Amino acid sequence: MVLDPLTARRRYSAVSFLFWLPVGLCVPVQVLLLTERGVSLAAIAALFAVHSLTAAALELPTGGLSDVLGRRAVLAASGVLTAAALALTAFGTTVWVLVLAMALKGAARALNSGPAEAWYVDTVQAHEGPDAELRPGLARGGAAGAAALALGTLCGGLGPWLLDRDGRLEAATGVPTLAVPLVLGALISALYVGYVMVALPEPPRPPATLRGVLAGIPGTIASGVKHTARDALVRRVVLTAAAVGSAIGVVELLTPGRAADLTGSADGGAVLYAVLACAGFCGTALGNRLAPLVARLTRSGERAVLVGEFAAVLGIALLCVTAAVDLAAPAALGYLLVYVGIGAASPSVSEFLHRRTDSSGRATALSVQSLALQLAGACGSMVASALPAGAAAWLPALLGLTAGALLWTRRAPAATPVPRTVIDQEPVTAPAPSSR
Repeated sequence: MVLDPLTARRRYSAVSFLFWLPVGLCVPVQVLLLTERGVSLAAIAALFAVHSLTAAALELPTGGLSDVLGRRAVLAASGVLTAAALALTAFGTTVWVLVLAMALKGAARALNSGPAEAWYVDTVQAHEGPDAELRPGLARGGAAGAAALALGTLCGGLGPWLLDRDGRLEAATGVPTLAVPLVLGALISALYVGYVMVALPEPPRPPATLRGVLAGIPGTIASGVKHTARDALVRRVVLTAAAVGSAIGVVELLTPGRAADLTGSADGGAVLYAVLACAGFCGTALGNRLAPLVARLTRSGERAVLVGEFAAVLGIALLCVTAAVDLAAPAALGYLLVYVGIGAASPSVSEFLHRRTDSSGRATALSVQSLALQLAGACGSMVASALPAGAAAWLPALLGLTAGALLWTRRAPAATPVPRTVIDQEPVTAPAPSSR
């Protein structure tokens, strides 16, 4: 059964919302919960590094797995691992349990990077052909994910305080108050698994053994990487992801300290940062929803990306300038502009990628894009941390994002034929599956 585009759009948005809602619930309480259990800040940083390194290491293999095995199974596995990771974090008290939780969370993030979007594009193109309009659906899916993060951040931050101000709930249930958002997130992740299995139909694939599936992954990865290297527009998309990652990494590193400086205390800074994070997610959702309108007004996908990227550059410039003069209102405006601009550019960038990638390598291409964003984010934050505090620390974000915007001052190059992947050339166990 091939779903119509409107139904596919709704289900893609629902999947995006259900995956990111538990992540948002964890944002305000995770560090506080670990600190309450006696975990040092250095150890918490190391745990977050486990998450990031696991996600980065598995990006390409899980993208290849999705292209070989199917989107639905990989998304369901992501939900299962997320539920397990949140449960372990909620109740784990030993270092090794927490390390396992972070590794599972990183693996879940890698598994989720691309398959839902690839499923949506596959479904729409199967119904309307390769020239189907993709931007509105991609925009709605991105907006749903950002809205889930915003809602989750608010509920995760306010929920424990509203539910158990006197400590009676924790005494009665034995569940730490700060762990309640994580337990709720685990339950939502279980619901996500069920929804994915029911709501995302795929074309039937020939049965394959585990050995056969694993054998097909390296060839799929190699084909996706080669396609990225050969196609100038796909390279531009990946470089844009790296530019965005370099900016986001710096913003997420420097904003909490900046918030503490503005409020004069660490506690006040934490509250302000939670509000800013929620506003940033809402800004991304707004930018996503504005993306089709921006594309229509500018009459060009390249110009739509350029408008969004330069709005984000303006936001970074405001953060850079206000770091020297310490003005709160322009700094908050700059923070919002970064996320609105990136949100407005993202659907058009994604549409360019999907126009140049076929179904057999689509999730792998999305994983390459995600890997570029994560690695550039890590590098940007490391460079920023080595620079003097103040305006200089924001320069890696400003330079990286400006370079990414300049990529779109030229028209997109002519199409390059999409190479046939190893899946198309060599069957995994019998005749190769194809979802074209």
